[in-house]
Amino acid sequence: MIYEPSMTAVVVFFAFVGFTIGLSFYLGGKAKSSAGYFAAHGQIPWFINGIAFAGDYLSAASFLGICGMIAAYGYDGFLYSIGYLAGWIVALFVIAEPMKRLGKFTFADALDAKFDSKGIKAAAGISTLIVSVFYLIPQMVGAGVLIQPLLGFPHWVGVLLVGAVVITIVVTAGMVSTTWVQFLKGSLLVVFSAILVVMVLQQGFKVDNATFPSHSLSVSEFDRQAIAEAMNRELYEPSTWADNDQYLQFTREEGEGYDVFRADIQEGGSMIVSEAQSITTMANGETLIGGLPKGDQPGQGHLRPVGRIKKLPNEYIGQAETGPLGPLKFFDVLNRSTVVLWGNETLKNEDGSTTKVFYQKPTSGSQVLRPGEHPRFAGIRSDSWKGKFNFLSLMLALFCGTASLPHILIRYYTVKDAAAARKSTIVGITSIGFFYVLTLYLGLGAMTSGTLDVTNSNMAAPLLARGMSGLLFAIISAIAFTTVLGTVSGLILASSGAVAHDLLNGVMGMEFSENSQVRIAKLAAVVVGAIAIVLGILFRNLNVSYLVGWAFSIAASANLPALIMLLFWKRTTAQGIVASVIVGMFSSLGWILLSADTFEKVYGIDPLSSPVPFSQPGIVTIPLALLTLIIVSLITKNGKATAT
Repeated sequence: MIYEPSMTAVVVFFAFVGFTIGLSFYLGGKAKSSAGYFAAHGQIPWFINGIAFAGDYLSAASFLGICGMIAAYGYDGFLYSIGYLAGWIVALFVIAEPMKRLGKFTFADALDAKFDSKGIKAAAGISTLIVSVFYLIPQMVGAGVLIQPLLGFPHWVGVLLVGAVVITIVVTAGMVSTTWVQFLKGSLLVVFSAILVVMVLQQGFKVDNATFPSHSLSVSEFDRQAIAEAMNRELYEPSTWADNDQYLQFTREEGEGYDVFRADIQEGGSMIVSEAQSITTMANGETLIGGLPKGDQPGQGHLRPVGRIKKLPNEYIGQAETGPLGPLKFFDVLNRSTVVLWGNETLKNEDGSTTKVFYQKPTSGSQVLRPGEHPRFAGIRSDSWKGKFNFLSLMLALFCGTASLPHILIRYYTVKDAAAARKSTIVGITSIGFFYVLTLYLGLGAMTSGTLDVTNSNMAAPLLARGMSGLLFAIISAIAFTTVLGTVSGLILASSGAVAHDLLNGVMGMEFSENSQVRIAKLAAVVVGAIAIVLGILFRNLNVSYLVGWAFSIAASANLPALIMLLFWKRTTAQGIVASVIVGMFSSLGWILLSADTFEKVYGIDPLSSPVPFSQPGIVTIPLALLTLIIVSLITKNGKATAT
């Protein structure tokens, strides 16, 4: 069984959550004013703030999504890490100090510092809300994914639980509690991930060809009876796929149900028949595993963990394992080994049910360690301009989006001066870079340790920890959960500031006392938190790292061109900023909603009917927003609202 509730995990989990909530209530007295609630009075030490940067940034997407993508496909997941980290160069050299000098509480403060324009406040406030909501979705999805193995609750219960805890954190103490939660979470995440990597290197690689056996048969045609006789197995009757010429069902020797095998004819006339796994969804909604009702009790079926080494390099002939490996030797050995990855295919049955078959794909280590294996990055090596543009567009969004995320930008206001903002950024970059190197070992370790859930790559890192130690699994899962709490609380805080400070006060002119403004922000936090809960349940089946790519695209298109031009082009006007934010925001959002990926994975319709040529919009919408700002600023350069 992959998921089995653990009392140790439950105790550690509730200890973390209880401590986090207790800390928030303890710090609540320091957040009664606007300066305390939105910016922690600007008194957070730069080192603490730097680690909190890492805590903000190392979200569920980084820990769960990237590790999962590396575990399922190899090097490609690391491309996300490179894009994320490269974006911090922009934050360090371009954004950090000016943001601290220009702003007070929110991103809109900085954009509007030279103009006092309601249009800028409105555009920046709405942009903050949209980016925050899109970034909240993967965090909430990740929360639900974590709860399932920890406590045995359904996904929606996990999302609801995270939402309730996060709203409590934000409402009690705002930026003060959010910063300290992020500091603790960022520190623990890096330290325990490093411990897990050391354990992966100590374990090395082990060959396992017994859990999911493969048979080489001298059968050149797909003949069910001949294959069954060659394997000394009995065909399962009635067969679900009597007309299919690749999959077979054999009666289980130990009881009810069936085993699934996939046959692949090889060059030269032989055949490889490998054990697979299957999930059948009946017309009435019932789920079957290998012909048995899904469950962990006797007479029920469950999927087995996957991810194994099939063959080690020649120097290990006669050995089943390598023993401890050094950090570089780890890649060298993997590069010359053969790994079993898993593909899947959905079959439609005559009775109206569908069966998803997961099958083995022996893959060379050198292939795992090269870019372009994931369908999303296949454009790197293809001749298709769409694929290449999609890849370049995603990398551009990751590079530009880092310095544009609202919950990252507002963290510059929690330190006392511009120098502290720069030092915080350096600490953040160091921590984040070290962690991303660790994700490569964590993902590849999960790929080869026999612990993966074939249906859900997001749980790769926690399941890897479970394979090492039950206590480590409990701690890693609790930290991962706190990771979600911290990031979500930062996003909700940014959203509540946009509503209370930018839109209601700045745009609508509502005058609030200090206490009233904080109360309005807390009410907005509850509403945004509720929206995040609903979206987290609706988008549960998407990879969290992929969802983050959308948030980065919107942030990079809507926010960065306006911020960069405000700082470095004196002809920038308020009208130009407003137009740039609006065009960047709605063009990227519209592109995403019309993309092939959204058609297929959200709407459930034919992706070929998508009207846009590729799914990632940044390569079009970022230059579009920049060009819009230049044109509108030149047109309105004689107006009063011009930067000076």
